[in-house]
Amino acid sequence: MKIQGQLFIWLSVFILAVAIVYGYWSMEPAGTTALFLAFGLALMIGFYLAFTARRVDAGAQDNKEADVADEAGEVGFFSPHSWQPLALGIGGALAFLSIALGWWLMYFSAPVILIGLFGWVFEYYRGENRTQ
Repeated sequence: MKIQGQLFIWLSVFILAVAIVYGYWSMEPAGTTALFLAFGLALMIGFYLAFTARRVDAGAQDNKEADVADEAGEVGFFSPHSWQPLALGIGGALAFLSIALGWWLMYFSAPVILIGLFGWVFEYYRGENRTQ
């Protein structure tokens, strides 16, 4: 994780330099603002990764002599049969479509998003998957 933190911090330095040069040459506020926001995002990610790398054990990616098999093992639990991402995708598509068609469509997309979100969070608290 140490390498990724350094990578994002150096990326943020590069984006800051590009934002300053772009803002000076173009005098265009939208692109300059977007570049400064990208700088902030890269800096936040880099700081988080560097901050976390000091508090956790070194992973295989930090060892130059490591093999791919050194990082093998269980990554986490992933739901094999969840329908909730489909509901969230449909709700998100309707929400973004409301920007083009009209904000009234947001009244129909918000409940679909909320149903998908609550279903995804609580899908292992009730029903047949309660014991997993």
